[in-house]
Amino acid sequence: MEKKIKSVDSTLLERRSIRRYEREVIPAEDMQFIYDAIRNTPTSYNGQQFCVIDVVSQEKKEALYEIIGQKQIKTCNHFLVFCMDYNKISKLAAAKGVEMPAFTDTMDCVTVGIIDASLAMMSAMVAVESRGLGTNAIGYARTADPMAVSRLLNLPKGVFVVCGLAIGVPREMPDLKPKMPMSAIIHTDSYNGDGMVDVLGAYDEEIKQYNATRAGAKTDNDWLEHILGYYSEACKYRLLEALKEQGFDVKK
Repeated sequence: MEKKIKSVDSTLLERRSIRRYEREVIPAEDMQFIYDAIRNTPTSYNGQQFCVIDVVSQEKKEALYEIIGQKQIKTCNHFLVFCMDYNKISKLAAAKGVEMPAFTDTMDCVTVGIIDASLAMMSAMVAVESRGLGTNAIGYARTADPMAVSRLLNLPKGVFVVCGLAIGVPREMPDLKPKMPMSAIIHTDSYNGDGMVDVLGAYDEEIKQYNATRAGAKTDNDWLEHILGYYSEACKYRLLEALKEQGFDVKK
């Protein structure tokens, strides 16, 4: 692959999800840059309440694919699994004889861990995209069967999957997906819902038109029903049970 370093503008504003990859291996120096970007992620109190499992074994990628059901997991070059991680600090506290607070029983603990892992994934995405490579974030890594994924990756107590990220050399360049207008995303000083329904209605139609005319597979989906369909499916997930299995007994 010809080396191509992208500008900040194109890295951030031309990003799209890549689901088909070449068999080409990502150079070691690019992977080191990605790792370094992940390590330099800003985190709450510099607690670094996250870790990343870089799945490179084809056998393990295919095993994850069997659980999660996303083909790009087995065709990408690296599949990065971002987790919240309180195992590290718990082990050091035990080694030093320091009492570990019951932080893992709080919603704030889960929130902090998810935020740290998500920020780390965004650091990785920017680093990957800046090298002319492709990414696809896969939330099903968290929801499809969290305990099966945890067992496969040998995750200890205090570690829980937040999201997966497939990375590789792109074999496709999909159309850039429309995003909401700025007025629906950026508010000044306070939340402003004036005219929101009209703005979102127009965006709903824009997405429907995009889905009907985009390159590749076409659908008649609009934005609203597609997202509400996801919400309905997500209501079936039982993440609290999986969190408890991994040592998070959220009470408050």
